[in-house]
Amino acid sequence: MEKFTLGVEEEYMVIDPVSRELKSHEHKIVDIASETLNDNVKAEMHQAVVEVGTNICKNVEEAHAEIRRLRKTVSDVAQSLGLRIGAAGTHPFSHWSTQLITPNPRYDEIVNEMQEAARSNLIFGLHVHVGIADKNMAIHIMNTVRYFLPHIYALSTNSPFWEGRNTGFKSFRTKVFDKFPRTGLPDYFNDWDDFKNYVNLLIRTNCIDNAKKIWWDVRVHPFFDTIEFRICDVPMLIEETIAITAVLQALVVKLYKLRLQNMSFIVYNRALLSENKWRASRYGIEGKLIDFGKQAEVDTRVLIHELLEFIDDVVDELGSRKAISSVNKILEQGTGADRQLAVFQKTSSLQKVVDYITEQTLVGV
Repeated sequence: MEKFTLGVEEEYMVIDPVSRELKSHEHKIVDIASETLNDNVKAEMHQAVVEVGTNICKNVEEAHAEIRRLRKTVSDVAQSLGLRIGAAGTHPFSHWSTQLITPNPRYDEIVNEMQEAARSNLIFGLHVHVGIADKNMAIHIMNTVRYFLPHIYALSTNSPFWEGRNTGFKSFRTKVFDKFPRTGLPDYFNDWDDFKNYVNLLIRTNCIDNAKKIWWDVRVHPFFDTIEFRICDVPMLIEETIAITAVLQALVVKLYKLRLQNMSFIVYNRALLSENKWRASRYGIEGKLIDFGKQAEVDTRVLIHELLEFIDDVVDELGSRKAISSVNKILEQGTGADRQLAVFQKTSSLQKVVDYITEQTLVGV
Protein backbone atom coordinates (compact mmCIF):
# COMPACT_ATOMS: atom_id res chain seq x y z
CA MET A 1 0.00 0.00 0.00
CA GLU A 2 1.30 3.46 -0.89
CA LYS A 3 2.01 5.75 2.07
CA PHE A 4 1.28 9.13 0.35
CA THR A 5 3.94 10.92 2.39
CA LEU A 6 4.37 14.67 1.94
CA GLY A 7 7.20 17.06 1.18
CA VAL A 8 6.59 20.80 0.94
CA GLU A 9 8.92 23.43 -0.56
CA GLU A 10 8.40 27.18 -0.28
CA GLU A 11 10.36 30.05 -1.83
CA TYR A 12 10.58 33.34 0.10
CA MET A 13 11.51 36.89 -0.83
CA VAL A 14 14.33 38.50 1.14
CA ILE A 15 13.37 42.12 1.81
CA ASP A 16 15.09 45.27 3.04
CA PRO A 17 12.70 46.58 5.75
CA VAL A 18 13.55 50.23 4.98
CA SER A 19 13.28 50.37 1.18
CA ARG A 20 10.98 47.30 1.03
CA GLU A 21 13.00 46.25 -2.04
CA LEU A 22 14.27 42.74 -2.64
CA LYS A 23 17.77 42.47 -1.21
CA SER A 24 20.61 40.00 -1.65
CA HIS A 25 21.36 38.18 1.60
CA GLU A 26 24.78 37.22 0.15
CA HIS A 27 24.09 33.59 1.11
CA LYS A 28 24.22 34.54 4.81
CA ILE A 29 20.66 33.43 5.65
CA VAL A 30 21.34 30.01 4.15
CA ASP A 31 24.75 29.71 5.84
CA ILE A 32 23.40 30.56 9.29
CA ALA A 33 20.03 28.77 9.02
CA SER A 34 21.64 25.57 7.71
CA GLU A 35 23.47 25.19 11.05
CA THR A 36 20.10 24.09 12.48
CA LEU A 37 18.13 23.24 9.32
CA ASN A 38 20.89 21.40 7.38
CA ASP A 39 19.65 20.72 3.83
CA ASN A 40 16.16 22.04 4.56
CA VAL A 41 17.25 25.53 3.48
CA LYS A 42 18.84 26.40 0.12
CA ALA A 43 19.91 29.32 -2.00
CA GLU A 44 18.10 29.91 -5.29
CA MET A 45 19.21 31.39 -8.60
CA HIS A 46 18.56 34.98 -7.47
CA GLN A 47 20.33 36.10 -4.31
CA ALA A 48 17.15 37.66 -2.89
CA VAL A 49 15.44 34.26 -2.67
CA VAL A 50 15.58 31.60 0.04
CA GLU A 51 14.05 28.16 -0.50
CA VAL A 52 13.00 25.83 2.29
CA GLY A 53 11.89 22.21 2.07
CA THR A 54 10.45 19.96 4.75
CA ASN A 55 11.69 16.52 5.60
CA ILE A 56 9.46 13.65 4.46
CA CYS A 57 6.26 14.02 6.47
CA LYS A 58 3.85 11.21 7.33
CA ASN A 59 0.81 13.49 7.29
CA VAL A 60 -0.45 17.05 6.99
CA GLU A 61 0.02 17.72 10.70
CA GLU A 62 3.74 16.93 10.46
CA ALA A 63 4.03 19.10 7.35
CA HIS A 64 2.36 21.96 9.22
CA ALA A 65 4.81 21.74 12.12
CA GLU A 66 7.76 21.58 9.68
CA ILE A 67 6.70 24.62 7.64
CA ARG A 68 6.12 26.58 10.84
CA ARG A 69 9.62 25.67 12.05
CA LEU A 70 11.20 26.54 8.68
CA ARG A 71 9.45 29.90 8.31
CA LYS A 72 10.30 30.82 11.89
CA THR A 73 13.98 29.87 11.67
CA VAL A 74 14.54 31.60 8.33
CA SER A 75 12.65 34.69 9.54
CA ASP A 76 14.65 34.85 12.81
CA VAL A 77 17.94 34.58 10.91
CA ALA A 78 16.84 37.23 8.39
CA GLN A 79 15.84 39.59 11.22
CA SER A 80 19.18 39.06 12.94
CA LEU A 81 20.77 40.34 9.69
CA GLY A 82 18.40 43.34 9.53
CA LEU A 83 16.26 41.75 6.79
CA ARG A 84 12.71 40.38 6.47
CA ILE A 85 11.17 37.47 4.57
CA GLY A 86 7.93 37.58 2.61
CA ALA A 87 5.73 34.94 0.97
CA ALA A 88 4.20 36.11 -2.32
CA GLY A 89 4.48 34.86 -5.90
CA THR A 90 6.15 38.08 -7.09
CA HIS A 91 7.57 41.16 -5.37
CA PRO A 92 5.17 44.10 -5.86
CA PHE A 93 7.74 46.53 -7.31
CA SER A 94 11.37 45.34 -7.30
CA HIS A 95 12.85 45.01 -10.79
CA TRP A 96 14.60 41.77 -11.72
CA SER A 97 17.36 43.58 -13.67
CA THR A 98 18.87 44.96 -10.45
CA GLN A 99 18.99 41.57 -8.70
CA LEU A 100 22.17 39.53 -8.35
CA ILE A 101 22.47 35.92 -9.52
CA THR A 102 23.88 33.34 -7.08
CA PRO A 103 27.29 32.10 -8.29
CA ASN A 104 26.81 28.41 -9.03
CA PRO A 105 27.73 26.32 -12.12
CA ARG A 106 24.14 25.06 -12.50
CA TYR A 107 22.69 28.59 -12.42
CA ASP A 108 25.43 29.89 -14.73
CA GLU A 109 24.49 27.18 -17.21
CA ILE A 110 20.75 27.99 -17.02
CA VAL A 111 21.39 31.74 -17.46
CA ASN A 112 23.76 31.06 -20.34
CA GLU A 113 21.14 28.95 -22.10
CA MET A 114 17.97 30.87 -21.21
CA GLN A 115 19.44 34.38 -21.12
CA GLU A 116 16.86 37.07 -20.23
CA ALA A 117 14.16 34.45 -19.61
CA ALA A 118 16.25 33.13 -16.70
CA ARG A 119 17.43 36.49 -15.39
CA SER A 120 13.87 37.81 -15.27
CA ASN A 121 12.50 34.68 -13.61
CA LEU A 122 12.20 36.35 -10.20
CA ILE A 123 9.23 34.39 -8.89
CA PHE A 124 8.29 32.45 -5.77
CA GLY A 125 6.39 29.17 -5.80
CA LEU A 126 5.05 26.37 -3.66
CA HIS A 127 5.99 22.79 -4.58
CA VAL A 128 4.17 19.87 -2.97
CA HIS A 129 5.40 16.28 -3.24
CA VAL A 130 3.04 13.38 -2.56
CA GLY A 131 4.75 10.00 -2.13
CA ILE A 132 3.88 7.26 -4.62
CA ALA A 133 6.29 4.51 -5.61
CA ASP A 134 4.38 2.88 -8.50
CA LYS A 135 5.53 4.88 -11.54
CA ASN A 136 2.76 3.71 -13.87
CA MET A 137 0.16 4.62 -11.28
CA ALA A 138 1.88 7.99 -10.82
CA ILE A 139 1.67 8.67 -14.59
CA HIS A 140 -2.04 7.75 -14.52
CA ILE A 141 -2.62 10.16 -11.64
CA MET A 142 -0.60 12.88 -13.38
CA ASN A 143 -2.83 12.50 -16.45
CA THR A 144 -6.08 12.71 -14.50
CA VAL A 145 -5.16 15.25 -11.80
CA ARG A 146 -4.43 17.90 -14.45
CA TYR A 147 -8.16 18.69 -14.64
CA PHE A 148 -8.19 19.91 -11.03
CA LEU A 149 -4.98 21.95 -11.10
CA PRO A 150 -6.57 25.25 -12.23
CA HIS A 151 -9.04 25.02 -9.32
CA ILE A 152 -6.21 24.62 -6.79
CA TYR A 153 -4.03 27.19 -8.53
CA ALA A 154 -6.90 29.71 -8.24
CA LEU A 155 -6.82 29.25 -4.44
CA SER A 156 -3.07 29.96 -4.33
CA THR A 157 -3.03 33.12 -6.49
CA ASN A 158 -0.73 35.59 -4.76
CA SER A 159 1.13 37.66 -7.39
CA PRO A 160 -0.99 40.53 -8.77
CA PHE A 161 1.87 43.05 -9.04
CA TRP A 162 4.98 43.01 -11.23
CA GLU A 163 7.67 45.72 -11.39
CA GLY A 164 5.43 48.30 -9.74
CA ARG A 165 2.32 47.70 -11.85
CA ASN A 166 -1.01 46.10 -11.12
CA THR A 167 -0.93 43.45 -13.86
CA GLY A 168 -4.69 42.76 -13.85
CA PHE A 169 -3.82 39.11 -13.13
CA LYS A 170 -4.34 37.40 -9.77
CA SER A 171 -1.22 35.35 -10.52
CA PHE A 172 1.31 36.98 -12.82
CA ARG A 173 3.99 34.56 -11.61
CA THR A 174 3.08 31.92 -14.18
CA LYS A 175 3.11 34.52 -16.96
CA VAL A 176 6.75 35.19 -16.05
CA PHE A 177 7.56 31.47 -15.88
CA ASP A 178 5.86 30.75 -19.24
CA LYS A 179 8.99 32.13 -20.94
CA PHE A 180 10.82 28.94 -19.92
CA PRO A 181 10.57 25.82 -22.09
CA ARG A 182 8.87 22.70 -20.71
CA THR A 183 6.50 24.59 -18.41
CA GLY A 184 2.72 24.61 -18.05
CA LEU A 185 0.39 21.63 -18.01
CA PRO A 186 1.96 18.40 -19.26
CA ASP A 187 0.71 16.31 -22.16
CA TYR A 188 -0.91 12.92 -21.70
CA PHE A 189 1.48 9.96 -21.36
CA ASN A 190 0.42 6.33 -21.83
CA ASP A 191 2.67 4.98 -19.09
CA TRP A 192 6.08 5.35 -17.43
CA ASP A 193 7.90 3.93 -20.47
CA ASP A 194 6.22 6.50 -22.71
CA PHE A 195 7.42 9.27 -20.39
CA LYS A 196 10.95 7.79 -20.19
CA ASN A 197 11.16 7.65 -23.99
CA TYR A 198 10.25 11.34 -24.10
CA VAL A 199 12.92 12.21 -21.52
CA ASN A 200 15.58 10.09 -23.23
CA LEU A 201 14.89 11.74 -26.56
CA LEU A 202 15.37 15.19 -24.99
CA ILE A 203 18.62 14.08 -23.34
CA ARG A 204 19.91 12.48 -26.56
CA THR A 205 19.21 15.64 -28.55
CA ASN A 206 20.84 17.96 -25.95
CA CYS A 207 17.59 19.71 -24.98
CA ILE A 208 18.20 18.80 -21.33
CA ASP A 209 20.86 16.96 -19.34
CA ASN A 210 18.35 15.39 -16.95
CA ALA A 211 14.61 15.29 -16.30
CA LYS A 212 14.78 17.93 -13.55
CA LYS A 213 14.78 20.50 -16.37
CA ILE A 214 11.16 19.58 -17.06
CA TRP A 215 9.31 22.24 -15.08
CA TRP A 216 5.68 21.29 -15.64
CA ASP A 217 2.83 22.22 -13.29
CA VAL A 218 2.76 18.58 -12.20
CA ARG A 219 5.41 15.96 -12.85
CA VAL A 220 6.27 12.46 -11.77
CA HIS A 221 9.55 13.26 -10.07
CA PRO A 222 12.51 11.80 -11.97
CA PHE A 223 14.55 10.94 -8.86
CA PHE A 224 12.11 10.64 -5.94
CA ASP A 225 9.10 8.35 -5.61
CA THR A 226 6.71 11.29 -5.67
CA ILE A 227 4.29 13.25 -7.79
CA GLU A 228 5.35 16.90 -7.56
CA PHE A 229 2.84 19.75 -7.92
CA ARG A 230 4.47 22.99 -9.04
CA ILE A 231 1.58 25.14 -10.28
CA CYS A 232 0.90 27.20 -7.14
CA ASP A 233 2.15 30.62 -6.09
CA VAL A 234 3.73 30.47 -2.64
CA PRO A 235 0.79 31.33 -0.33
CA MET A 236 1.10 34.20 2.13
CA LEU A 237 -0.23 32.29 5.14
CA ILE A 238 1.05 28.96 6.47
CA GLU A 239 -2.58 27.94 6.88
CA GLU A 240 -3.10 28.40 3.12
CA THR A 241 -0.01 26.35 2.27
CA ILE A 242 -1.23 23.51 4.47
CA ALA A 243 -4.80 23.64 3.12
CA ILE A 244 -3.51 23.36 -0.46
CA THR A 245 -1.08 20.60 0.52
CA ALA A 246 -3.92 18.64 2.14
CA VAL A 247 -6.17 19.03 -0.92
CA LEU A 248 -3.41 17.80 -3.25
CA GLN A 249 -2.66 14.78 -1.08
CA ALA A 250 -6.37 13.90 -0.85
CA LEU A 251 -6.75 14.20 -4.63
CA VAL A 252 -3.86 11.80 -5.24
CA VAL A 253 -5.36 9.30 -2.78
CA LYS A 254 -8.85 9.62 -4.30
CA LEU A 255 -7.60 9.08 -7.87
CA TYR A 256 -5.45 6.17 -6.71
CA LYS A 257 -8.45 4.46 -5.08
CA LEU A 258 -10.64 4.98 -8.13
CA ARG A 259 -7.96 3.37 -10.29
CA LEU A 260 -7.76 0.36 -7.96
CA GLN A 261 -11.52 -0.09 -8.48
CA ASN A 262 -11.04 0.09 -12.26
CA MET A 263 -12.68 3.50 -12.27
CA SER A 264 -11.24 6.78 -13.41
CA PHE A 265 -11.91 10.46 -13.75
CA ILE A 266 -12.27 11.63 -17.36
CA VAL A 267 -8.96 12.66 -18.92
CA TYR A 268 -9.31 15.93 -20.84
CA ASN A 269 -7.22 17.40 -23.61
CA ARG A 270 -4.42 19.73 -22.52
CA ALA A 271 -5.69 22.47 -24.89
CA LEU A 272 -8.97 22.54 -22.93
CA LEU A 273 -7.32 22.40 -19.51
CA SER A 274 -5.08 25.33 -20.48
CA GLU A 275 -8.20 27.50 -20.91
CA ASN A 276 -9.00 26.95 -17.24
CA LYS A 277 -5.43 27.59 -16.16
CA TRP A 278 -5.48 30.93 -17.98
CA ARG A 279 -8.74 31.89 -16.27
CA ALA A 280 -7.38 30.92 -12.85
CA SER A 281 -4.29 33.05 -13.46
CA ARG A 282 -6.35 36.04 -14.57
CA TYR A 283 -9.27 35.95 -12.13
CA GLY A 284 -8.26 33.68 -9.22
CA ILE A 285 -11.36 32.55 -7.31
CA GLU A 286 -13.39 35.54 -8.53
CA GLY A 287 -13.98 34.23 -12.06
CA LYS A 288 -15.55 31.26 -13.79
CA LEU A 289 -13.94 28.04 -14.95
CA ILE A 290 -15.26 25.68 -17.60
CA ASP A 291 -16.97 22.50 -16.42
CA PHE A 292 -16.07 20.32 -19.40
CA GLY A 293 -18.61 17.64 -18.46
CA LYS A 294 -21.44 20.19 -18.61
CA GLN A 295 -19.69 22.19 -21.36
CA ALA A 296 -20.57 25.35 -19.44
CA GLU A 297 -18.93 28.12 -17.44
CA VAL A 298 -19.36 27.71 -13.69
CA ASP A 299 -18.29 30.00 -10.84
CA THR A 300 -14.83 28.95 -9.69
CA ARG A 301 -16.01 28.89 -6.06
CA VAL A 302 -18.75 26.40 -6.96
CA LEU A 303 -16.25 24.12 -8.71
CA ILE A 304 -13.90 24.31 -5.71
CA HIS A 305 -16.78 23.20 -3.46
CA GLU A 306 -17.40 20.31 -5.88
CA LEU A 307 -13.72 19.38 -5.67
CA LEU A 308 -13.96 19.31 -1.86
CA GLU A 309 -16.98 16.99 -2.14
CA PHE A 310 -15.09 14.76 -4.59
CA ILE A 311 -12.24 14.16 -2.10
CA ASP A 312 -14.38 14.18 1.05
CA ASP A 313 -14.45 10.40 1.54
CA VAL A 314 -10.65 10.16 1.93
CA VAL A 315 -10.09 13.25 4.10
CA ASP A 316 -10.71 11.67 7.52
CA GLU A 317 -8.41 8.68 6.95
CA LEU A 318 -5.67 11.18 6.06
CA GLY A 319 -6.39 13.25 9.18
CA SER A 320 -6.65 16.44 7.17
CA ARG A 321 -10.22 17.66 7.69
CA LYS A 322 -9.12 20.61 9.82
CA ALA A 323 -6.44 21.64 7.31
CA ILE A 324 -8.84 21.41 4.37
CA SER A 325 -11.52 23.44 6.20
CA SER A 326 -9.22 26.46 5.72
CA VAL A 327 -10.14 26.39 2.01
CA ASN A 328 -13.50 27.88 3.06
CA LYS A 329 -11.64 30.73 4.74
CA ILE A 330 -9.76 31.47 1.48
CA LEU A 331 -13.10 31.46 -0.38
CA GLU A 332 -14.54 33.93 2.16
CA GLN A 333 -11.56 36.25 2.76
CA GLY A 334 -9.95 36.11 -0.67
CA THR A 335 -6.61 34.74 -1.81
CA GLY A 336 -3.28 36.43 -1.15
CA ALA A 337 -3.73 38.34 -4.41
CA ASP A 338 -7.18 39.63 -3.38
CA ARG A 339 -5.82 40.79 -0.04
CA GLN A 340 -2.75 42.46 -1.60
CA LEU A 341 -5.03 44.34 -3.98
CA ALA A 342 -7.31 45.40 -1.10
CA VAL A 343 -4.33 46.88 0.80
CA PHE A 344 -3.20 48.73 -2.34
CA GLN A 345 -6.70 50.06 -2.99
CA LYS A 346 -6.88 51.40 0.56
CA THR A 347 -3.35 52.87 0.77
CA SER A 348 -2.20 53.44 -2.85
CA SER A 349 1.20 52.29 -1.56
CA LEU A 350 3.10 49.25 -2.80
CA GLN A 351 5.44 49.70 0.21
CA LYS A 352 2.41 49.10 2.45
CA VAL A 353 1.58 46.01 0.39
CA VAL A 354 5.09 44.68 1.09
CA ASP A 355 4.63 45.41 4.82
CA TYR A 356 1.37 43.49 4.73
CA ILE A 357 3.05 40.51 3.03
CA THR A 358 5.91 40.39 5.55
CA GLU A 359 3.46 40.57 8.49
CA GLN A 360 1.15 37.89 7.10
CA THR A 361 4.06 35.56 6.31
CA LEU A 362 4.64 35.20 10.06
CA VAL A 363 1.02 34.72 11.15
CA GLY A 364 0.82 31.41 13.02
CA VAL A 365 4.61 31.20 13.29
